[in-house]
Amino acid sequence: MKTLYITFLMMFFGFSIFAQNMGINNDGSSPDGSAMLDVSSTSKGFLPPRMTYTERNAITGAPAGLIVWCSNCASGELQVYNGTTWTNMVGGGASVPFAIGQSYGGGIIFYVDGTGQHGLISATTDQSTGAPWGCSGTTIGTSTAIGTGQANTTLIVNGCSMAGIAARICDNLVLNGYSDWFLPSKDELNQMYLQKDAIGGFASNYFWSSSQYSANNAWYQAFADGLQNNGTKGATAYVRAVRAF
Repeated sequence: MKTLYITFLMMFFGFSIFAQNMGINNDGSSPDGSAMLDVSSTSKGFLPPRMTYTERNAITGAPAGLIVWCSNCASGELQVYNGTTWTNMVGGGASVPFAIGQSYGGGIIFYVDGTGQHGLISATTDQSTGAPWGCSGTTIGTSTAIGTGQANTTLIVNGCSMAGIAARICDNLVLNGYSDWFLPSKDELNQMYLQKDAIGGFASNYFWSSSQYSANNAWYQAFADGLQNNGTKGATAYVRAVRAF
């Protein structure tokens, strides 16, 4: 099998073999004397084995120096086994798959989508304990779905000039090195409620979502019992900002 593989490679690449080292390239250049294998290209890269976190952990008898690409470790990471544990390529702790309750990206992860690579992060403290939704009587075309909070927030900020409203507080927020915070949509806010213990710091009070119910009302959620209802935009409620990753 090895002979067949090398023969196949030789059909597509130029080989230079000198004593104890080998070069793979398309220009016929000699391999560097310090390398057992010298691969040269100006248009292609080296592709290591790709696997999930579970598949990586199933490797038995891994030698020190084994390198893999962990496809669902954080947003994907090149990792090396040092003989005792897996590390990243600069020797730090290897990342693990994103999980609810994990500290990441300036807050706490409270939602991970089906890919395992993306989700939502909550700030760990409230940004306000009494802000209005704003602009009662103005219709703003928001959505309630997961993944729409950022767009909702932008629509509200652009469509309502009032200062101190819930969406603008989140839109202006710079926290833990991040400035892309927004007011969660109705369904995003419900995910926050479901994971409130993992996030922490919530009062048993009402929190605004970025989802409008009507020209005069918007959706909020009671964090005492999870009830979602609509209230007048001029009323005040708590505000907790989120960001996507």
